[in-house]
Amino acid sequence: MHCVEEIKNGIYWMGCNDFRTEMFEHIFPLPFGISYNSYFIDDEKTAVLDAMDKSVRDEFLEDIEYLLKGRTLDYFFLNHMEPDHAGSILALVEKYPNVKIIGQAQTFKLFEQFYRHPMPNNYVAVKEGDQIKLGKHVIQMIKAPMVHWPEVMLAYDVTDKVLFSVDAFGMFGTSGNVYADQVDFERDYMDEFRRYYVNIVGKYGPQVVNVLKKMDGLPIEVVAPVHGLVFRTPETIQLIIHKYLHWAKYVPEQNGVVIAFASIYGNTERAACVLAHKLSLQGIRNIHLYDVSKVHPSFLTAEAWKYSHLVLAAPTYNLNLYLPMENFLHDLKTLQFQNRKIAVIGCHSWASAAQKTMIEYVEKKFKNCEVLGTPLDIRSSLKDEEEGILDSMAKTIAKSIAESPDPDSLV
Repeated sequence: MHCVEEIKNGIYWMGCNDFRTEMFEHIFPLPFGISYNSYFIDDEKTAVLDAMDKSVRDEFLEDIEYLLKGRTLDYFFLNHMEPDHAGSILALVEKYPNVKIIGQAQTFKLFEQFYRHPMPNNYVAVKEGDQIKLGKHVIQMIKAPMVHWPEVMLAYDVTDKVLFSVDAFGMFGTSGNVYADQVDFERDYMDEFRRYYVNIVGKYGPQVVNVLKKMDGLPIEVVAPVHGLVFRTPETIQLIIHKYLHWAKYVPEQNGVVIAFASIYGNTERAACVLAHKLSLQGIRNIHLYDVSKVHPSFLTAEAWKYSHLVLAAPTYNLNLYLPMENFLHDLKTLQFQNRKIAVIGCHSWASAAQKTMIEYVEKKFKNCEVLGTPLDIRSSLKDEEEGILDSMAKTIAKSIAESPDPDSLV
């Protein structure tokens, strides 16, 4: 059996959906599964660009055999050594022992670290700007270090203007369709597209910007990533580049408020909900409440990336910041979260630590972030006399949003 589709002039998509893996990289939940893409070029020389995870190795090899139709495989482009794309390489080389493996010297070093099977007779080392001629198709190599591994190289088909983008423009989730223009991408897939970027690539914004600059000089008619949908229309390609510019420059997509709260007995939750209502009374429309004890941090970080303002509300626990909130803030710090206005609500009974720790994250551990308004530190439960502080906080946030520039003007 096979699952392939011609993208353009002898360039084929090969794809597998994986609904069995529950956690990508054993960290990120996959409620909608994950897909793996590889690409085959049928020309005077045959080529496969990127492999797949070992969980779908048999399907991957079946598709290659079907497309080769008895021919030999001449080239395999090893653009990224991460095992979810390289896990089938040994089986591929075993089946096609004379295949030439295209990659950087650094790539081959990582290959041998993972698999302990040096194959120097198969290696063809390439560098930035090198071209591999397959016949009509000419593949040009583009270095993309730290998007999101150090040895990543994109491959660009000069002839048909197809960018094989590796993890760039990838996404969590699966689909029965191949192309983004076959679905309602913004409605049904954008959230998982964003969550993938923020958690997999988000730390490396400057490196992403550098790659986008290289792409700016290329005529691109198709973007073909290794996860998710393929982009083949000017509208969808423009959309994903526009989103990447926002995310890579740490600029929000929209003005709005994410309220991330943690609560042990419901008192901090009550304060968060009261503040949300007061924001609504101020005319704020994009208000999103999340319980950090229930919602996985990968979803929370993606929402924080999307909106301009953030509220942190959490109690003290064992003389420290409540751990689920600490984990969320640690993730934001690790991902280089920046350029946001953040309000803070703490809660404690006999010793206050949560408010101080959250303020330290905002002022010292995040980049270009500021505490908005006067922080509130609740003693066990919200009192009537503290309502004025929440009123003031809501007005300060609303004023800040009203004065915020259009995010699109910042990219």
